[in-house]
Amino acid sequence: MRRALNDAGINVFGALPRHAEISLPKRHLGLVQAEEQAEIGKLIDEAARFIAEHVDLDAVLQSAASWSVQGMANGLNVTPPGQRIALARDAAFSFVYPHMLEAWRAAGAEIVPFSPLADEAPDASADICWLPGGYPELHAGKIAANARFGRSLRAFAETRPVHGECGGYMVLGAGLTDADGIRHEMTGLLGLETSFAKRRMHLGYRLAELAAPMPGHRPGARLRGHEFHYSTILAQPDTPLAVVHDATGAVIAETGSRRGLATGTFFHLIAEDR
Repeated sequence: MRRALNDAGINVFGALPRHAEISLPKRHLGLVQAEEQAEIGKLIDEAARFIAEHVDLDAVLQSAASWSVQGMANGLNVTPPGQRIALARDAAFSFVYPHMLEAWRAAGAEIVPFSPLADEAPDASADICWLPGGYPELHAGKIAANARFGRSLRAFAETRPVHGECGGYMVLGAGLTDADGIRHEMTGLLGLETSFAKRRMHLGYRLAELAAPMPGHRPGARLRGHEFHYSTILAQPDTPLAVVHDATGAVIAETGSRRGLATGTFFHLIAEDR
């Protein structure tokens, strides 16, 4: 491989053999995320030592000398959904694209995290509540039992927008059936019913043309996003939020939903088309 790459004029900085000490646990959507691993600091330290042992880091740095850091959101049309954003953030709501949060903060928005798993309420002074993706199916019983969270979220949605992405969308729904076939009551802001009893992978880039407004975006806006989940829709009775196309241009059934001030999508927002 080294000879072939050298013949092609490509520098080889190193090669990493298998190393069990830096292996990561995985589950149905991929690797278990860093914030869920108590020993992540030790794992990163070992990975750094291992890479330094097998890679010519001086050569890597020298090759990168002409490159300058650019803001992650440069060139992307990302609008904050509000000035003060209550953001669900814990092991059940662990996935949101970092460039989104960076762009929101860069535009002057304030992000106030809260934990549904700890039965916390969204900040009462926030003007929007955002529930990102994650693994609510692994914590469905606890989410259903956390009455303060559900009660406060429903009260919030009476006067201010609430939006959910993928896992957050499922929690805004009426019910979630877990992999064992047990149905758990969700917050009921939307009528969505989802199930993991019969899993089917949904994966790919999405283009959504909004039929109704959602936080930060007007009707008619074209939103780019990415969908990745194993849940099955049992019912999606509310007003469709958007016409959603997959990467081939085909219209798909995961339209998202709107009811009152609550909205949700199965795709994770990346940016609005300019």
